[in-house]
Amino acid sequence: MEIVSDIYRHIIHYSFHLLVPFVFGKLFWKENWWKAGLIMLGTMVIDLDHLLADPIFDPDRCGIGFHPLHTLWAGIAYGGLLVIPYWKVRAVGIGCLWHLCTDAIDCLLGRLV
Repeated sequence: MEIVSDIYRHIIHYSFHLLVPFVFGKLFWKENWWKAGLIMLGTMVIDLDHLLADPIFDPDRCGIGFHPLHTLWAGIAYGGLLVIPYWKVRAVGIGCLWHLCTDAIDCLLGRLV
């Protein structure tokens, strides 16, 4: 039964990372939804901070609060991007915040919190 729940957990996690940014693009930037979705998808670059960890990937570790770009301070900086009146910068902020939310949901689903 644990294998099935892990499969659903991974489907949810990667769907949230790869598909929901385009839903947000449609909701917030109707005319530029495709570009906004790609910008938000590009915010997955914050996962490069996983390269600083040893081991790089640990399925039993919650990245929230562990990796430098997945901390409260990083989240505050991403939230600060929302006040900049340029839609591309706001898309970066929303993408990064959604990334943190998705990783937090994954931690909850994996009961790693």
